[in-house]
Amino acid sequence: MTSSPLYIALAIAVAAGGLLPTAPVAAQTASAVRATAQSTMVLTGTIGIAKDGSVDALQIDQADTISPAIASFVDGAVRGWHFKPVMVDGQQVAAKAPLRLRLLARPMADGSAEVAIRDADFSRNEVSTDSVTRLKMPPPSFPDEVFRMGGRGTALVLLKIDRRGTVADAIVEQVNLTVAGPEPAMVKIRRLLASNTLSPARRWTFTPPPTGPDKDRDFWVVRVPVYYAGLRESAKEKYGQWSAYIPGPKQVAPWRKDTAAGSDLLPAGGVYMVDSSRKGPELLTPLEQG
Repeated sequence: MTSSPLYIALAIAVAAGGLLPTAPVAAQTASAVRATAQSTMVLTGTIGIAKDGSVDALQIDQADTISPAIASFVDGAVRGWHFKPVMVDGQQVAAKAPLRLRLLARPMADGSAEVAIRDADFSRNEVSTDSVTRLKMPPPSFPDEVFRMGGRGTALVLLKIDRRGTVADAIVEQVNLTVAGPEPAMVKIRRLLASNTLSPARRWTFTPPPTGPDKDRDFWVVRVPVYYAGLRESAKEKYGQWSAYIPGPKQVAPWRKDTAAGSDLLPAGGVYMVDSSRKGPELLTPLEQG
């Protein structure tokens, strides 16, 4: 990144749910697990790109609801970015693009948090015939054993879609939890959520892209976040507010062409094409990966 990370005082709270036993040793283990929690925040807006690829304008949506420290950090970081110049008819032109940012806060030993921009997207969100779209995707049920344990979280499933629109292969890349407990319980919950997600996901169907630069591929790869929430919880994030989670280990699909790290922080319920032809302006400034 072109600017230093922000260090702020941030209480990262992760729900205990039904996972925390009362035994002192187990409680210490759960506390250590909770210390690995991270928090994430989504911001949206509009970015202006000058002819030379520098950023000359930034407007964040609902800016009055964001803390001044976060707003100042985002403004400084984004204005330090550089894009590949936008070309129209062989000429460099100024451009505007929608902006979606994902901030990530990691706890520090002194109780503060290090904040950095983890993901940035500049594509428009409308459904396009250039992309794989959902056809039939009945959601998985909530596994009874996980419910009794108080487990909650998000399973990120990666799907290989063939030209018929069926799932040729699938893996669960990562399971991020929003509850904390002893490590053995966390491992069990991740395993149960992963297996519970894979079975129905293999039966999902999609519509391959009939247009665009990716339409003639032999197969397509999509990422789908599956959220397992409590009865009174919503999968929809609250804009401009921190949401805590405990990241799980990552797996890599052997059939994925591009092995670069993908986002583990996608909104639940969407279908996100992976390794597709680039959409929107191309950011040249690297973002933090982790």
